[in-house]
Amino acid sequence: MTAERVCGLSELEQDTPLRVDPGGVAITVIKDGDGVVHAIGDTCTHGEISLSEGFVEGDTVECWAHGSAFSLITGVPQNLPAYEPVPVYVVVIDGDDVLIDPTVIKEV
Repeated sequence: MTAERVCGLSELEQDTPLRVDPGGVAITVIKDGDGVVHAIGDTCTHGEISLSEGFVEGDTVECWAHGSAFSLITGVPQNLPAYEPVPVYVVVIDGDDVLIDPTVIKEV
């Protein structure tokens, strides 16, 4: 599979998660305070909750249900109750297009 357009850069609000489903894979896309776009697996590894409904603070997104915060850079949980990381995907920006290949997990 190749990277596909998941949204426009102009559609992303700073620190506001957006759920996308390229190739049927649930991914949360976030533009952080520095304007960097991150893509991580959408499902909290503790409680099967959508991280796109969570809260962004700095370089983490926090699951609203149980409070686990995941690094946008590594996918590693920063606190309990989650202890398993979420996948992190490569993001390509082409003009205003945000492209993600859901079959390519970023090496961190």
